[in-house]
Amino acid sequence: MWNINHFLPALFSKKQALAAEKQVPGQRLALGLLLSSAIGALAYRRRSLSRSGVAGAAITGTTIFGLGGWAWGSSLIFFFVSSSFFSHFRAADKARTAADKFSKGSQRDLAQVGANGGIASVMALGYGLSHQPALRESFEAGFIGALATANADTWATELGVLSQQPPRLITTGRPTVPGTSGGVSPLGASAAAGGAFAEGLFFQLLRRRKSPILPIIALISGFAGSLFDSLLGATVQAIYYCPHCQKETERRIHNCGTPTTHLRGWRWMDNDLVNLLATLCGSLLAILLQLPFRTRSTRP
Repeated sequence: MWNINHFLPALFSKKQALAAEKQVPGQRLALGLLLSSAIGALAYRRRSLSRSGVAGAAITGTTIFGLGGWAWGSSLIFFFVSSSFFSHFRAADKARTAADKFSKGSQRDLAQVGANGGIASVMALGYGLSHQPALRESFEAGFIGALATANADTWATELGVLSQQPPRLITTGRPTVPGTSGGVSPLGASAAAGGAFAEGLFFQLLRRRKSPILPIIALISGFAGSLFDSLLGATVQAIYYCPHCQKETERRIHNCGTPTTHLRGWRWMDNDLVNLLATLCGSLLAILLQLPFRTRSTRP
């Protein structure tokens, strides 16, 4: 299981953070590659990433740290460490409850890393290439909105499945079984809100230029993005049915080894694409929420 103490010195050392911010982008890219590769290798050993997931983590980490900066890269690490921790939290209980419903296990692959960190990487790219303060503030908000959504969705999924109350479909309100795409519960919703706010607060604490509204923007956009994820899961995400176990699942081949049949949703709309669209939703919403709070120097 993940131990946050492995990362605390890197995340909270002001001296290291200031030194990293003074480096030219090329140096930060190299350092980002080094750090993300090291963390990816550790995650692979802890079975939190597959081999392709290590490559994805290196790409997203290098881009976000190199073009965004220390606070950006550390926020990505916070998301990854916290989500990995909750993925392994009470894993046996979750396996008994709903493991056969999810399309993949807790070991994230390249597609999962891209789905959760792809939009954040695009925002970092835009931030690093832009020289206009107004655009940079928008890219910054878009970054934290995307990452807050990813964190909210992960916390909601990993903790919500442990809820003692049965989840209800977001579209109809009818009770359903834990792990069902589109199911929401009070515990899951609370975890989503907590994950979104924690991501925004963490980013805010590491920024040199403080913005008290940023954690609130992260909370609203991240929580909304996670609800959009649930809505897509309940309506258009591909869901299959195992005739042997008589259970719904996101898998084309069920845990029992039986090929499943398509039940509903769009066949090409898998969970990774749903996550990508949800982070895009959270990112765009955060940009819109940030517009009235731009610093005066950036307003036209």
